[in-house]
Amino acid sequence: MGLIIWLIVGGVIGWLASLIMRTDAQQGIFLNIIVGIIGAFIGGLLISGGSISSGLSLHSFIVSLLGAIVLLAVVNLVRRGSVR
Repeated sequence: MGLIIWLIVGGVIGWLASLIMRTDAQQGIFLNIIVGIIGAFIGGLLISGGSISSGLSLHSFIVSLLGAIVLLAVVNLVRRGSVR
């Protein structure tokens, strides 16, 4: 059951991040899920100082969203040479 929650929340976070970064038309649901999960990991490492919590709260959602936005910004920077 936990894996299904991770996939759903990861998809929502990736989708929101792609809307904020205006890359939604370039990605499908699979990439949104990947961006959301990797973004949550990056956000946890950057904000929490390396500790990763498994709880679902507003704070963890915001940290995950920020991590996904950072991930998309880095990908855009590498791919196009500009953050957008």
